[in-house]
Amino acid sequence: MWTESSVRSGAGKFKQLRHFTALAAVMLGLAACAGVPRRPAPETAAVPQPLAHAVVATPDADHDLLAQLLAGEMALTRTDLKAASDYYGKAAALSNDPKVAERAASLAVAVHDGEAARRALGRWQALGADPASIAQVRAQLALDQGQADEAQRQLELLIGTGDKDAWRQFGRVLVGARDQAQAARLLETLATPQRLPADAHAWLAMSELGDRLGRHAYAARIANAAMQRFRSAETYAWAAQMKFKDGDRDGARALLQKALAKAPEDSQLRLAYAGMLSQAGDYTGASRLLARGPQDANIYAMRAGLAAHEKDGNALAALYRELEKAAPAVRESSVYLLGQLAEMQHRDAEALAWYDQVSDTDEHAFDADLRSAMILHTQGKRTEAHQLLEQLQLAYLEQPEQLRQAWQADAELYLRERNYAKAEAAFSHALQVVPDDPGLLYGRGLTYAEAGQVDQAVQDFRQLLKIKPGDVDASNALGYTLADANRDLPEAERLIDLARAAKPNDPAIADSWGWLQYRMGNLDQAAQALRGAWLARKDADVGVHLGEVLWKQGHRQDAQRIFDEVHKLDPQNSALRETLKRLHP
Repeated sequence: MWTESSVRSGAGKFKQLRHFTALAAVMLGLAACAGVPRRPAPETAAVPQPLAHAVVATPDADHDLLAQLLAGEMALTRTDLKAASDYYGKAAALSNDPKVAERAASLAVAVHDGEAARRALGRWQALGADPASIAQVRAQLALDQGQADEAQRQLELLIGTGDKDAWRQFGRVLVGARDQAQAARLLETLATPQRLPADAHAWLAMSELGDRLGRHAYAARIANAAMQRFRSAETYAWAAQMKFKDGDRDGARALLQKALAKAPEDSQLRLAYAGMLSQAGDYTGASRLLARGPQDANIYAMRAGLAAHEKDGNALAALYRELEKAAPAVRESSVYLLGQLAEMQHRDAEALAWYDQVSDTDEHAFDADLRSAMILHTQGKRTEAHQLLEQLQLAYLEQPEQLRQAWQADAELYLRERNYAKAEAAFSHALQVVPDDPGLLYGRGLTYAEAGQVDQAVQDFRQLLKIKPGDVDASNALGYTLADANRDLPEAERLIDLARAAKPNDPAIADSWGWLQYRMGNLDQAAQALRGAWLARKDADVGVHLGEVLWKQGHRQDAQRIFDEVHKLDPQNSALRETLKRLHP
């Protein structure tokens, strides 16, 4: 990469090379004289060459315009704005191009160098700067230095020029101001209905800027004035957003209906209206609205989201069939959505085919590969699933969030396989990427618990509770782990009691409570809690617990019937095998 020193040394080397070449020519001439017999001189003197005595001036780097511009651009590629400002300041003094002076002034303002900015502005004005642009930069400088009156004067000059981009430049000045409160005051003072041009976009931009600067009342006032003046779809839609922010949902819906009447084919308006309907709980109305009119990728995505929220399998299936037949451009930009829809309907082969079509440049590329790994594992292709996740771990090595997800997915698949050593290793890799991540600590704690490494499991769950005090799932997990190990039962009782209070109808927590009662010798309470959990959800581990309690109570036929059901649910359940070994020594 080029730097200031490398540019200077490059110029020096060029001069040295030129001098060396001239010296070499002289030396060669001397050598030739020494090695060749002297010949008689010609009768006429040689005619001197035209450039024999010419001297080419080579400027030093500080006075070399090209060198300064090159160094300035290189500094910008390194995002070294201070160095870029210095180089462009020197270039502005050497150049007659007003654009160079403009760049120098803007950079000087960006690095808060007032003196350099004034020099560059003077040079720019001398070279014929257009009034609007120079007023913009002078206003930026004044705001940067806290000179509110001068900033207002320059902004008035800017909008007074009548330049077609004047109000856009006005907005840029205020958006970039260090003192946003001062910027908001100037906005309200200058961007009034009396001053704003006959351009709806300018009104909407000022209203949006006011909202961004915390002047919602001003934003709403300008939005309403724009709506009354222009009565366009855009102004109705923006005024509707202002009303929605104020909590006036009925008023917002009425304005959006007017906007749609003006532009019924506008997909952005339909999306906005559908979003407002869904936020109000009218998912059916939102779906009906989106189903009418032209369809694009965004419309299909929101329709799918609404159907998924309503758990409407028929609507999802119909949407999948419709999207399959959509225009090629829409279908090609919706391949990730098609994969999701196919996966929701358990059409795994089709889902894989769609995910495979997601391009590497698509924003969903990582998610498509991640989902593909999950499907491959479900299909029994465990090796392929883990290989794909390993590829993701390498491909996203410098993107922490994706890297964490790839390691976590790998860990969860290994945990599903009961390969606890590899699951623990994958969770630990993920925790190196995102230390103390609650989800990862919880997953690794479960892995340790399943592997019988109780101390490590307890350590992870306790660390998790330090990070998220009172977390229900962590409290239940630690309480259950302690109860299952038959240790620290008072602490286990306190933790599981907290979880029960937060989620009294959760079968997993009821199972923990029942198993704790069993460890404490309260068989009747244990059987009651576990029977309720088993009826609520036929989970294999809950069934094993209930069967053991019934066995200990002497209800062996009932216990055996439960064990048989567990075996049908999960023939490879390790807890069932271990329990039966204990009960049938």
